[in-house]
Amino acid sequence: MKKILTSGLVVSAVLLAFAYASLLLLPKLFPRVAEEYYNPAFVNDASRNFLYYVHAVVLAFALSWFWNRFKTVLTGNSLMRGIELALIYFVIATFPAMLMLYSTIDVSLLAISTYLLYGFVQALIAGIIFSKMDK
Repeated sequence: MKKILTSGLVVSAVLLAFAYASLLLLPKLFPRVAEEYYNPAFVNDASRNFLYYVHAVVLAFALSWFWNRFKTVLTGNSLMRGIELALIYFVIATFPAMLMLYSTIDVSLLAISTYLLYGFVQALIAGIIFSKMDK
């Protein structure tokens, strides 16, 4: 339990920094996608903006639990184990959620693609950190 909490806290901090950096870099790297965020399909309620950051913490602890439970199945060096965790998360959670989002909300395929990439990179970061902390 201590490993789950410790690694969850470390990954939470890193994913929070990644989330913040993503907010700063997105308009510069993908201005067209950033414009889509002004679409009325998105909630424009400042009182719920904190949930963007809460997501990183929830994901960190969920992946920490998953890692602790299934780390023996993931093989290779830290990068390969991180990629494997990211692929599992991508196939089980990210892709199905984005498919549902794309089919029900007026969001472009480009925006969905950036969400897919973001989710994969989050899990990759987490997997690499978990792997390195688990040595």
